[in-house]
Amino acid sequence: MTPDTQRLIVPLSGFESDVASLYVAQLDDLLRRLRADVDDATPQQLEWQPAPGMNTAGMLLAHMAIAEVFWASVIGERAFVCEEVLGMGADDDGMPCPEGGAPPPGLMGKPLSHFLDLLLKAREHTHKVVAPLTTADLTRPIEHRRRDGIVTLNGHWVLYHMVEHFGGHDGQVNLLLHLHRMTVIRTVGSS
Repeated sequence: MTPDTQRLIVPLSGFESDVASLYVAQLDDLLRRLRADVDDATPQQLEWQPAPGMNTAGMLLAHMAIAEVFWASVIGERAFVCEEVLGMGADDDGMPCPEGGAPPPGLMGKPLSHFLDLLLKAREHTHKVVAPLTTADLTRPIEHRRRDGIVTLNGHWVLYHMVEHFGGHDGQVNLLLHLHRMTVIRTVGSS
């Protein structure tokens, strides 16, 4: 007999807005799934590049944490506190990787636990920033300055973007780890 399976996204406790908590619950579920997918990744797999100039799984994991802290700062209308939260700078993920370039030395040889720690710190920060937001806060216009001008966002868009950004890069991390496994299998099989 097959056990019952439930896949539920429910509001998190401790949040002023159930709506805001549902976005964070989605992020939490994505992180849970990512952790299960990469649970046996080695430092060699995390720093592997399919070709010079391409991102590594480790670079993507670091980028996911940095981007989450950035967007939580935008929605909370606070200063970007990447170094304070993660202990690394906004550019320390090495992204975008320069054409023909290598991963940043600061990420080389790092175990999976290093990257998971970054993601957990970023998520804790997101919880702290989003928990006090009201549903009305999510519709309030936020002017965000970019290199090419000012764009107006709202909290719903920022939280949606955090979910789709994390999910997209999760897929890339899984693809890179799969490609690495296939490369190792082909190399071993051809010798």
